[in-house]
Amino acid sequence: MKKRRFASVWDAIEPARGEVVNMKARSEMMIAIRETVAGWGLTQTAAAKRLGLTQPRMNDLLRGRIDKFSLDTLMNLATRAGLAVRVEVVRPAA
Repeated sequence: MKKRRFASVWDAIEPARGEVVNMKARSEMMIAIRETVAGWGLTQTAAAKRLGLTQPRMNDLLRGRIDKFSLDTLMNLATRAGLAVRVEVVRPAA
């Protein structure tokens, strides 16, 4: 059996390149939001209110349930959390 190495878990489990990019962006954004929220030292209910979410939805975010959040939603939440979101589009190296 030949071993293969992947740059990330998303490269290993997602067959479509577009989906890999989307999942990487979503996971990075979720991590940044979760770290920011942890720094607030608030309860989930208070943090949810600050972000305009319900407490169960906040729980989904903090537990990393990536399938429940679109990239658009995460961008909006990151902004509400006080994070600056930047998208960079580049051509791959030849």
